[in-house]
Amino acid sequence: MFKEKELGYKELGLLILVAYAFSFLVRMIWVWQFQDNPNFFWNDQLMINTNDGYFFASAVEYLLNGAHADNPRVPIAIDSYPGMVYTTYFLTKYTPFSLETVILYLPAVISSLVVIPLVLTGKLIKLPWVGFFSALLGSIVWSYYNRTMIGYYDTDMFSALLQFTVLYFFLLTIYVKDDKNVLWLAFTLLIYPYFYPQGLSLIYAIFILWTLYQLVFQREERNSYLFIIVASVALWAVPVWVKVVLIILAFAFLEQIKSKIDNKKFFYLTLLALLVFFFFGNVFSLIWGKVSIYLNRGVEESGLHFYQVIQTVREAGSISWETVSNRIIGHPILLVLSLFGYIFLVIKYKPFILALPLIGVGVFAHWAGLRFTVYAVPVAAFSVIYLFYILSQFVENKKMAYGVFIVLSILALQPNIKHIIGYKVPTVLNTQEVKDLDALNKIANSKDYTLSWWDYGYPIWFYSDTSSLIDGAKHHNDNFIISKIMQTSSPELVANLSRLAVETYVDSNYSTITNIMFKNKQKDQLDPNLFLSELEDSNYKLPKKTRDIYLYLPYRMLNIFPTVAVFGNLDLTTGQEERKIAFYPTQAMSNKNGMVTFSNGILFDTKKGMIRLGQQEKTVKHFIVTKNTKEGKVQLQSQLYHAEGDYTIVYMQSYGRFIVMDNETFNSTYVQMFMLEKYDSNLFELVVSSPYSKIYKLKK
Repeated sequence: MFKEKELGYKELGLLILVAYAFSFLVRMIWVWQFQDNPNFFWNDQLMINTNDGYFFASAVEYLLNGAHADNPRVPIAIDSYPGMVYTTYFLTKYTPFSLETVILYLPAVISSLVVIPLVLTGKLIKLPWVGFFSALLGSIVWSYYNRTMIGYYDTDMFSALLQFTVLYFFLLTIYVKDDKNVLWLAFTLLIYPYFYPQGLSLIYAIFILWTLYQLVFQREERNSYLFIIVASVALWAVPVWVKVVLIILAFAFLEQIKSKIDNKKFFYLTLLALLVFFFFGNVFSLIWGKVSIYLNRGVEESGLHFYQVIQTVREAGSISWETVSNRIIGHPILLVLSLFGYIFLVIKYKPFILALPLIGVGVFAHWAGLRFTVYAVPVAAFSVIYLFYILSQFVENKKMAYGVFIVLSILALQPNIKHIIGYKVPTVLNTQEVKDLDALNKIANSKDYTLSWWDYGYPIWFYSDTSSLIDGAKHHNDNFIISKIMQTSSPELVANLSRLAVETYVDSNYSTITNIMFKNKQKDQLDPNLFLSELEDSNYKLPKKTRDIYLYLPYRMLNIFPTVAVFGNLDLTTGQEERKIAFYPTQAMSNKNGMVTFSNGILFDTKKGMIRLGQQEKTVKHFIVTKNTKEGKVQLQSQLYHAEGDYTIVYMQSYGRFIVMDNETFNSTYVQMFMLEKYDSNLFELVVSSPYSKIYKLKK
């Protein structure tokens, strides 16, 4: 039968190096695919491929050279994620690498470290080769790769790495009752919130299971009580220096007395520490809060009825079981095998029940969304490789047993590597888009504001050194303001609402603007519809101007404009949509005798000026052709079909795109000012113009 042998630390070190190199080199595939594409480079380096990365990068720039000093949101990155920010800062400051290079490659450098706890977990149960092959698999699985690939500069690089490292140390304290092991565990628990605070609820769940396991199965071992006390202190929600002092004192004190008191007294001390943990840790409310955020969708129920962003975020929406399987382990069959493997693992090695929260949250992803799948990856990888080991045990010939184990393990890599090769995700912005924001940087002051949809908030910070009202983390009620600005047909409302919103934001010490402007949930709450109508008056009295304001209208917002419009297309008093918005970006598939068939199934009769939407026929008012000139201007040609037509069709010739829309949407800010370059010159000045974006300066 196939039996594994103990390996020394040199051999284990070699396995870790090989697994790490494999993980890193696989991530280099994306770089090799795009290294010759000049549209993805800035400052002689490939740009990153996640919007959120610019949140942290802006904070690092602030530490390096004082940039973004007037941005009120940048200090939040430093305070909330100091581990991420300062790791990047020190690597940039004390190595020859530029900030662009560090943020590009750091995700691969950090996330590949997950191979260490995976290999060591294999050693823990005397199956180092199971640990090795699970490290190969777990480091590149679909979901983990997507969120830790080169360029994906985000805290996800620490997610599975730190969680599985914590799990390993929990397991270590069970398998090896050496008192110093709890200090390793305590240290990991202490630093965890500084790198990945959003995963604390999972750590709490694992800790609770670990405590119960020791109290049930290891209650006769006095180390168990010492371990629980020290670990619980490490999780108390008190300042870290207090926890460090308490851990040192508790460890030293308990070391002295553990042989002098009976288990009953030790148990009472443990119970006291746990009660303090539950009291100070706010454990259950934190766990439930994390769950309820992703289960609660729709329109806000109390006060004014704002649309909730969680409903439109893809990673927070329910996903199919096939997607869950692919993301956790690479294939539905592999997921089934990994679940069986986990069951066998727990039967043989009971302490692995501690991994149940990680497996459970992966399954929870079916209802709550993509982001939860990553947490289950290392456990699923270890479990499926363990199952392959079990299967190989049935092969009598030792060499054949090794062969079966190795072949099955390598086959598990195949769907994940195939996914990686095909996962050609682009950079957040292309070079020309960055040039536009860099041009704004040369025009604007650091205290100025650039208004756009929240997807572009962080890149706007980083490349233009201006602030925004909404961004990747601040996108709740105030989405209404930007959405209303983008879809209104009133230039006066755009100008007045922009100025009022920015000055209110600054004057209120950066509070939620809509709650202040509309007095949301207060006794004297305003009628938002009446208030907005007042803002359409050119004589509306605005607060004193303290900074310049810019509107950023990018071409890439074209595809998400219907989603953007959802947030402002609400009667805030009822939560009901104000009107049905029709906005369909598409391409022409064929043109037969003047009958154009679009890729989304819409038919356009160019002779009669009619369109067919499903079973409905609608009249077309205008057919407009736009063309970008070399000077960056927009040329227009217009054909009138029906004066009372319901729809307008715009053909953006330079892009090869048609947009079918209702007439009210045609008159919106985004369509008029970006697509047609039409604007009120008394209110706005076009300061940056390219096929990729239009940036306007507010004159009010």
